[in-house]
Amino acid sequence: MVFRLSAAICGAAMTLAISPVAMARSDTVALARSDSGAVRPDTLDGAASGPAIVGAASMYNPFRPGYREGGPNTASGERYDPSAWAAAIKTDLRKKFGGVQYGARPKYALVEGAGKKVIVKINDVGPLTPGRIIDLNERTMRHFDPSLQLGVIANVKVTPLSGDGWTPGPIGST
Repeated sequence: MVFRLSAAICGAAMTLAISPVAMARSDTVALARSDSGAVRPDTLDGAASGPAIVGAASMYNPFRPGYREGGPNTASGERYDPSAWAAAIKTDLRKKFGGVQYGARPKYALVEGAGKKVIVKINDVGPLTPGRIIDLNERTMRHFDPSLQLGVIANVKVTPLSGDGWTPGPIGST
């Protein structure tokens, strides 16, 4: 009985000792989410892992609807998914986003433009059209341009996010 009680006390003490370390090491995500699970915009300020890049965003979908589902593998090894919150970063920006590469954990970025914000998973790279810094997949582009009529969103700000626990999707009220 004494042994079980001391083991329980020891376990509780270890939990209390480790919790602050675990909380400090956990991504800003846990702190950045409201009770509904949505990311609170005010908590993203300290989450950047590098300076923001400003440029134009366009859409890519190697297989338009009707041809076949999915498509080729992305640079991270995942299959292209037009319904995910994902994007391809310009190849020469790869290092600024933690080296998007095959088999590596996905990288995340905050994309801001047209009065909207969204967290995307950066899982691909590419030689984008000159002047463009990011290619959004179809779902993400529809967030900024629901009719897909614009083709390009100018003055988009892309900020790499630190950590790997982000949940991609819209930020704030959209």
